Amino acid sequence: MSIVTVQLGQCGNQIGYEVFNAICNDFHSTHGLCSKKENESYQDACKERFFSEEKTGVPVARAVLVDMEPKVISQTLSMAARSGHWKYDHQSHFCQKQGSGNNWANGYSVHGPRYRDVIMNLVQKEAEKCDRLSGFFTVMSMAGGTGSGMGAFVTQCLRDAFPTSFILNQVIWPYGTGEVIVQNYNSVLTLSHLYQSSDALLVHENDAIHKICAQLMNIKKISFRDVNQVIAHQLGSVFQPTYSSEGASQYSRSPLGDLMESLVPHPEFKMLGLRNIPQMSENSLAYSTFTWPGLIKHLRQMLIANAKMEEGIDWQVRPPLPGHPVPPKASPNKALHFNTSIANLVVLRGKDVQSVDLGGFRDPALYTSWLNPQEAFTIWKTPRAFNKYEKSASLVSNSQFLLKLMDNIVGKAWNMFASK
Repeated sequence: MSIVTVQLGQCGNQIGYEVFNAICNDFHSTHGLCSKKENESYQDACKERFFSEEKTGVPVARAVLVDMEPKVISQTLSMAARSGHWKYDHQSHFCQKQGSGNNWANGYSVHGPRYRDVIMNLVQKEAEKCDRLSGFFTVMSMAGGTGSGMGAFVTQCLRDAFPTSFILNQVIWPYGTGEVIVQNYNSVLTLSHLYQSSDALLVHENDAIHKICAQLMNIKKISFRDVNQVIAHQLGSVFQPTYSSEGASQYSRSPLGDLMESLVPHPEFKMLGLRNIPQMSENSLAYSTFTWPGLIKHLRQMLIANAKMEEGIDWQVRPPLPGHPVPPKASPNKALHFNTSIANLVVLRGKDVQSVDLGGFRDPALYTSWLNPQEAFTIWKTPRAFNKYEKSASLVSNSQFLLKLMDNIVGKAWNMFASK
């Protein structure tokens, strides 16, 4: 089944481009560990999911690009066409000459209603190209005006026009130091509206990704493109084809449906966090080896200690023992920092995936008491490596990952409001 991506605003269009580029580079590469039939099956599943194909044989991204300024869309279309491996449909974009000026209401209440019919016609045309539509993947920032305000409006329109299709919003959480003065207002307004329309929100924090670029990728002068490429790698590591059940002979056909089934058991809890290991520069990768027990041990501790990356994990954090509730706030006990989960999905890619022991993720102590741990944990696997990593693991978690961030941004928005 196919996914239509809707790229909204400057941030959404730049990240969307990197996602399609990463996916295309991955399926164009072949892996010696897999048979020719396995590689072909993987490539076919990937193309059906993210691309349609012209008579020229060049894959065309299943995407609609929206921005209120033409510059970024023009650059994005041009870069994709120059790659020679894939491109956007030049008729599947919409832009104007005037931006939203970081004004959420301008995007949501002015530009959204004014251009709704044009944008939804583009979406409808893209959806009609799909033999089977899995749903929509929107990419947007929470800080600006077009991405956040218009993104919230377009998501609402998608829900009204496609009530039975899945909608996954990928949102970029702004830097804590501040990108724009009204980012806290914009973020609260965006989240409150998306929560009404979306099936799930997959959140990336700019601060965490910036840290990965600096400490793991060893990038000295970090650009927005560096940050976007890390986000694209993480998204590709989840959304590229996998086997979603033991012994399956076909790649999963409904990626968004499978994701929602695994991670969103309750409509009030739909904010997802994503972690991926290993991540490092190409120079370091050439001299590194990885074992599954080591990767899984790190990934589990990243989950329970709420670590953003494998470097600097607090190994003292432990799940509370059965029958021992989390101590009161006055206690210095490390169980205070334990990250409780509702549901978790682990995606394994590469050599020897069938032999990996994931029993640690089935520990009932990791999960809330109102859900059976056996139903709260899901595994997706494929023996095909991803993006030059012989072995890699990703974790998508519906947990307390984002609780502190939410408290901070709501608190700041309230303080600004109270101070007039």
